[in-house]
Amino acid sequence: MAVPKRRRSRARKNKRRAAIKHSKPTVVLCPQCHEPKRAHFVCDECGYYREKEVVKKS
Repeated sequence: MAVPKRRRSRARKNKRRAAIKHSKPTVVLCPQCHEPKRAHFVCDECGYYREKEVVKKS
């Protein structure tokens, strides 16, 4: 079984991980109220998801 011969230093590990970045969440317009919302999430303004009311908003 392959095993590393030497331990990686913290600096070397962090240099490698510096290239891994989180992307910004995708923002789309709600088809019901046309407000910006996160993709694949219930709309905060009207409570709809995929043209169905999921959360009652008054």
